[in-house]
Amino acid sequence: MDSLIYFDFNQKSSVLLIFFFNALLFSYLLLKKGVNENKKDHKWLAAFILLGALYLCPFMLGYANWYAVTNYRNVLFFVPFQQLFLIGPVLYVYTKTLLNPNFKFTRKDFIHFLPALAYLIYSLVIFIYDYFLVKEFYFYEDGRDKDLDFWYQMAGLVSMLFYLFKSITYYTKYRRLSLQEVSFADEIAYKWINHFTIAFSVILLLRVLFFVLNPEWGNFGSKYWYYLCFSILLLYIAISGYSSAIRTTIPFHSKDLPELQPSEKRNEPVAKNESVDNEDIQQWKEKIILLFEENEVYKNSNLTLTDVALQLNTNRNIVSKAINQEFHMNFNDFVNEKRAEAVIEKLKQGEHHTSTLLGIALDCGFNSKTTFNRAFKKYTSLTPNQYLNKKSSTK
Repeated sequence: MDSLIYFDFNQKSSVLLIFFFNALLFSYLLLKKGVNENKKDHKWLAAFILLGALYLCPFMLGYANWYAVTNYRNVLFFVPFQQLFLIGPVLYVYTKTLLNPNFKFTRKDFIHFLPALAYLIYSLVIFIYDYFLVKEFYFYEDGRDKDLDFWYQMAGLVSMLFYLFKSITYYTKYRRLSLQEVSFADEIAYKWINHFTIAFSVILLLRVLFFVLNPEWGNFGSKYWYYLCFSILLLYIAISGYSSAIRTTIPFHSKDLPELQPSEKRNEPVAKNESVDNEDIQQWKEKIILLFEENEVYKNSNLTLTDVALQLNTNRNIVSKAINQEFHMNFNDFVNEKRAEAVIEKLKQGEHHTSTLLGIALDCGFNSKTTFNRAFKKYTSLTPNQYLNKKSSTK
């Protein structure tokens, strides 16, 4: 069947084509946004979505009968649309640039992209040999697209699972360390990245499921349903990624994530030879309590550990250790507890009769209703409204 068919618009090819063009559109929009706002994470997400769009091509064009036309089949054979070794590393670098705007791509990071480069070279060698040297199908004499070989699909799946794990690990460290560094950790919990990793995990889970049910990945058959599910999840990632207003506040040193250091040092004083024994910790505990009670520093909705250390003329490590050891909580919980105590004091004074609960919460340093409700319930075991009702019933 060598008659020229530009595109067979049947049910399967048409549906995948719609998702394909939407992915291209959002990839362009994210790239444009990244360039205009100088946001590296937008650029990497644009690359991820573009790779997802290309991933659809062999099956979308296959359902459109391109494999049945010699000229089109040559394109499908020789162009490595499914860059399985590239998707994982791009996901990982996107996660790092999202959480750390100071992240810089180094030679060490390039190692993650070597398998993808090797596959590109492999594809190029096959193209040159078949198309220019022997001028006939040698590597492709079996008539099967190399992108759909079982070994490549399986290796690609392992690669993506590995980098998904690395991305989740990176975020988990970020989340844990943010609780020690800032008083607004809930605001940078990044629901988006949770949803993103869940969506990508579902994609990989479906891949595993289809490998089990139909290991012959090169055959079309029921794999249409996998690619349809993939397309839906990719579109969700594209739309959510573009529309999400992500607030990044704690840049890491990219070379050493566990040793979190804020980028804004602001001439933080470093205590020389300052021992931190139990007696010293007790003194710092009293200084911290005094600072919070007299200066009401918790009212600063963007309060960080560095801010407190500056006002106490010491370093962050001492303040962090004092809070962890003496109050048995992290910095984020400690500050939010102080804010909750301030809210309760205002409620006792009847300020809720002249102001809204949210207004009181904002005055006490909370920067969102969600964070306020969560912190208040964690401190009192009651929601703000339940607390007020209980307070009214006891009168």
